[in-house]
Amino acid sequence: MFPFVKKKDKQQSNYKPINKKLATNDKYIGQLFSAKINSDFAVREIVARYSEEKVAIYYYATIVNGDKLYKGIIRPLLENVGKDLKEVVTLESINEVNTFEDVVEHINSGKAIIFENGNDTAYSVDIAQFQERGIEKSENESIIKGPKEAFTESLNTNISLIRKRFHDKQLINETHKIGERSKMEVNMLYVGDLVNGEILKNVKDRIKNITADNVRNIEILEQHIEERPYSIVPSILYTERPDNAASYIEEGYIVLLMDNSPACLVVPITFWAFFHSPEDRYLRFLFGNFTRIIRFIAFFITVFVSSIYVGISTFHSQMIPPDLLLAITSARERVPFPLILEVLLMEVAFELIREAGIRIPNPLGPTIGIVGALILGQAAVEANVISPIIVLVVALSGLTSFAVVDVSMNYSIRISRFIFIFAAGWFGMFSLTGAFLLWMMYLASLKSFGVPFFSPLSPGYKSPGNNLFRKIVKKEIWRSGNVQPKDIKKKQTN
Repeated sequence: MFPFVKKKDKQQSNYKPINKKLATNDKYIGQLFSAKINSDFAVREIVARYSEEKVAIYYYATIVNGDKLYKGIIRPLLENVGKDLKEVVTLESINEVNTFEDVVEHINSGKAIIFENGNDTAYSVDIAQFQERGIEKSENESIIKGPKEAFTESLNTNISLIRKRFHDKQLINETHKIGERSKMEVNMLYVGDLVNGEILKNVKDRIKNITADNVRNIEILEQHIEERPYSIVPSILYTERPDNAASYIEEGYIVLLMDNSPACLVVPITFWAFFHSPEDRYLRFLFGNFTRIIRFIAFFITVFVSSIYVGISTFHSQMIPPDLLLAITSARERVPFPLILEVLLMEVAFELIREAGIRIPNPLGPTIGIVGALILGQAAVEANVISPIIVLVVALSGLTSFAVVDVSMNYSIRISRFIFIFAAGWFGMFSLTGAFLLWMMYLASLKSFGVPFFSPLSPGYKSPGNNLFRKIVKKEIWRSGNVQPKDIKKKQTN
């Protein structure tokens, strides 16, 4: 039996100390980066004017700014005179590097590493230029009134978008390294004199305890730090809007950012946040609350309309008005399947059309989705596979699900809908009521980084009063007490 060795310890033991001889360092770096076969790994050797010593610059040619490399590093070394290398290279971000482990990490991050003959210290210069998209509109959280900018895949751009909206000297950007093999940065943004210390420590501990080889983006990070990976309900808010992230930071929440993701994570979070939209505050008081009413009604319809129809029609037909009952009975007269099977067939068909519409190229997606739904529904009714009223019920259930814009909560609602349909098909409204009570008990038991999922309503805390319906902006004088910010009051009352 061979002894088990942790990957991190094994890799660290293979790193040699930086040598004063440039030739020795060059040979070792060539081995680390497979320089003979790695086509974009580059090295530039020159003789520095200030010291008359040989200098080697190592970098990945595909992820650095070539103009900055020449004007900021190579030309100063060839022309300038000074006491040491830091005085000659005048770029704003030059740091000393003392281990080959840091050398590997910095080169992979888009930095150039400078080695000098006779010096056992290397120098890292940030000249990274990763390719990225420009700032565009948010696709999944679109609004009519308010800013349209969305996050991009560039971490620095995303941080600047938040700082653009929140000018506070206490806005802290704290960086942590994650990944055993490929190290990536996680940036935590919070207000130092607002955030709760225990929640902050909880988030840091979960990030530090990640032992994966590679965490490429925010979407993977979310699955590493969430509390209940098997839960059907998310405990972290995923948003691609910088204005939404800035509003949560102002309340004492923590925002997590990474490269390669056009979104951020907000922690901790509660049930109510998944139904809020930034536009609720940009609209006037009555208009914003009207849209929230529509959203909560849509939530109730999409979760319960199919199951209520199954329960009442199958077990409690006496609750249906006689004329409507006769219409339903006559429509189902030639349908060979039980009612619950009808509903499940149509619900599954709707989910298939929805999934296909997402995967189909954009110009064709909406057209094929609508035409497919119409053709399938009409053909199924004419073939007496389903009744016409089922088409209406399932269409209403599916369309109202789009009112919940959060991707994770949308999936939770769609899964919950099937659970309630099965419950209603078992023993009607009695089993549906029992399933609903168990569902509510489960949600009430959840916590997000120590914060109860139904707070600040249950248990009760001081809050801005915007969980169900928001107040007039002038009367929002409290921050969310459930996250226990250090300063809970926003302003003095009049």
